[in-house]
Amino acid sequence: MNNTNLFEAFNSVSAKAWKQKIQYDLNGADYNNTLIWQTLEDINVKPFYNKEDLKKGGLNFKSGTNPFKITQTIYVNSEDKSNTLAQNALQNGAESLLFIIATAHCDLNKLLQNIDLLNVSIHFDLQFCNSNFIEKLNAIALKNEASFYINFDIIGHLTEDGNWYSTLQADHKTVETVLKNCIHLKSSISVNLVGYQNAGATITQQLAYALAHANEYLNRFFNQFHTKITFKVALGSNYFFEIAKLRALRMLWHTLATEYNINTQCHIIAIPTKRNKSIYNNKTNMLRTTTEYMSAILGGADSICNVAHDAVFRKNHISAEHMSRNQLQILKKEHVFETATNPTDGSYYIEYITQQLAEKALIIFKDIEAQGGFLKLLKAGLIQKKIKESAQKEQELFDRGVLTVIGANLHCDTEILIKDKLELYPFVKQNPRKTLLEPIISRRLAENREQNRLKSEH
Repeated sequence: MNNTNLFEAFNSVSAKAWKQKIQYDLNGADYNNTLIWQTLEDINVKPFYNKEDLKKGGLNFKSGTNPFKITQTIYVNSEDKSNTLAQNALQNGAESLLFIIATAHCDLNKLLQNIDLLNVSIHFDLQFCNSNFIEKLNAIALKNEASFYINFDIIGHLTEDGNWYSTLQADHKTVETVLKNCIHLKSSISVNLVGYQNAGATITQQLAYALAHANEYLNRFFNQFHTKITFKVALGSNYFFEIAKLRALRMLWHTLATEYNINTQCHIIAIPTKRNKSIYNNKTNMLRTTTEYMSAILGGADSICNVAHDAVFRKNHISAEHMSRNQLQILKKEHVFETATNPTDGSYYIEYITQQLAEKALIIFKDIEAQGGFLKLLKAGLIQKKIKESAQKEQELFDRGVLTVIGANLHCDTEILIKDKLELYPFVKQNPRKTLLEPIISRRLAENREQNRLKSEH
């Protein structure tokens, strides 16, 4: 057999030659107006890419090396019931767990009973600020050699709630205690980007705010960072750009962490966005979550949370949760993503988008730092203003039908009635109250249309 590299048998073709051929085939139509389109991230997307589009000496990309874990989310109301749900999920395809815990009074022994802590990694989303509770988790992790990731993010809470848990000083003291005493956790501090995406921020904004968000912790505590940082990210439907987003996030974190001489690796936990989901024709949400799962996988997420197609308006149902886990199982097992490492390496298009997103995000990040940092701009309302502007542009595209969401503003089944099936309130909740700063509010694109349809239901 001839061992000659297959590609050596073909002559290389320059970008100029490709463009000339395309222009010839367009029969006089303008190349730029016909085939190049601009994204909300201000990136011009071309019809083809080759190695000439890649810059040498770009930002360093450090991907995860382990296959992603299918992660079941469980809101803890009752420790016994949540433990049962966790064991059922692990028996039916889940490989990891994410517990959302609202109170420090949670009985961890009951919650974790009979779970194989040595082999099942667990994330804890804490909706409170309590160092004693995290120290308990640290002790359990040490005793059982467990892989615990604590999604503890006081700044993330501030952005979504508008207030600190207590005060800036008290919350930062808690972070300092956790970083100092909880070194047996895989991750003790996280940066939550989910709210930025769900509120309508562009991808470059999400990346820039994530970096500036993380830098607030590093400015104050970098000498105490002994564990990885966790980034919790929401994925939208812009398939290739979402792949590039996760890659760019790793690149940017690697660059920032190198400056502080700390661990340059991070843990990324991904979840489908709520922004493009619909309560009508809600089975189409499964199509959207499938592409979002694929983006997370190809982008190199470490953990991926399955989300039921009707999660926006219904309480947890075993069948819907099972279907969502099956989506990830099929992608992992039948599409051989269990063994794939960096499957998008070498894709000129994705590599180019990754570089563009990272560079544009870095410009925004540097501007934030030059103006005094993320917290200062949050307090002044400038971050919120930028997100609102981006969200409004996206909303206008949706309302005009330029940005399509199947079942929401295109191919809608107008005979479907949903009012009697609503178990959860699926719209933005209005709760006027005094806050330190304006919170960043998540809002789905289809909300206004859905509210109008609900009013017309008999």
